[in-house]
Amino acid sequence: MQYFYAFIVGGILCVIAQILIDKTKLTPARILVIYVTAGVILTAVGVYEPLVNFAGAGASVPLTGFGYSLAKGIEEDISANGFLGILTGGLSACSAGIAAAVFFAYTMSLFKKPKTK
Repeated sequence: MQYFYAFIVGGILCVIAQILIDKTKLTPARILVIYVTAGVILTAVGVYEPLVNFAGAGASVPLTGFGYSLAKGIEEDISANGFLGILTGGLSACSAGIAAAVFFAYTMSLFKKPKTK
């Protein structure tokens, strides 16, 4: 059932984004920012962690999950290092994902030439 829950929750998040793309004049970049910010806000009010516990990767892999990871990293680093954790917590919690994204983007840029539309 865990796979089913992950599929449903991840699918709902993707459907919401697709509706925003189709029905509004928001650019995809703005929708990405909205999703990351929503993940941070929902984590701060205590709503997103139960969703992650329920759906696993269906809630932690989409961009709202990136916001969740940032918020949880800051929360944990504040309890460990105090005020300095506000500046360091998010990056230390998400550094592996950021590094992987940069590495794979660079690797793909070696093989493919970008085309303008």
